[in-house]
Amino acid sequence: MERSAASEEEAAPAGECSQKCYDIFVLETVCVAWFSFEFLLRSIQAENKCAFLKTPLNIIDILAILPFYISLIVDMASTKNSSKPGGGAGNKYLERVGLVLRFLRALRILYVMRLARHSLGLQTLGLTVRRCTREFGLLLLFLCVAMALFSPLVHLAESELGAKQEFTSIPTSYWWAVISMTTVGYGDMVPRSIPGQVVALSSILSGILLMAFPVTSIFHTFSRSYSELKEQQQRAASRQMHQLEESTKLTGGGSSQWPTAVSPRDAAREDGRPVLDQEAKRSC
Repeated sequence: MERSAASEEEAAPAGECSQKCYDIFVLETVCVAWFSFEFLLRSIQAENKCAFLKTPLNIIDILAILPFYISLIVDMASTKNSSKPGGGAGNKYLERVGLVLRFLRALRILYVMRLARHSLGLQTLGLTVRRCTREFGLLLLFLCVAMALFSPLVHLAESELGAKQEFTSIPTSYWWAVISMTTVGYGDMVPRSIPGQVVALSSILSGILLMAFPVTSIFHTFSRSYSELKEQQQRAASRQMHQLEESTKLTGGGSSQWPTAVSPRDAAREDGRPVLDQEAKRSC
């Protein structure tokens, strides 16, 4: 949508916006206003503001909302400077700032992370990453050590015995080592000689083994985190149902506790006094 809007902006005259670009801007403004209103209400309701702002999901909300307002302010400033006669230097500065704004606008994809509030799978993923920082560190360590080992070997084998010199340097061989050890295999760099193929085979097998060691622990942590979060959701749902049942019981039982009008005949019967009929009262 942004590409089509940008192409229409190029087709439109300078300083004017096409209809589709305007519609997208209105839609984005409505969405950002809704998210800003929701974030403002949650910040007002929070008891500890510092703890609220330090929450990862709230930080993502801030990073997703702020670029819209920053780009809006910069666009307004650029239009003001362009209307002035000596605003050429200011426009150049704003063009440089526009490069930063393009990156900030790309942060709008963080809106997808808001689904973590309602998705059990994304919550489990985040909890697993938090609990498995050591395992991920070990995985990166194994990968870096293997890269430092196999990259010089394949470069040596291909530069000395290879038919085609695709491995021009050791740093370029790092890319091949990562692709081979993760079993991706793009095919952009392929060893041609037999020693290079032997190094490639050993790097692939070692990559499978090294990646498998921490992954098992990460998988167990993921399954345990999923079961814990599922139990928490079930307990929260059962607690809400229990509170709802208690509230309905209180409202239902409270209506029966209201005093009802008692007739004099019934009151007299309860006190044990003789009850006179209406005719006897009239005769008296």
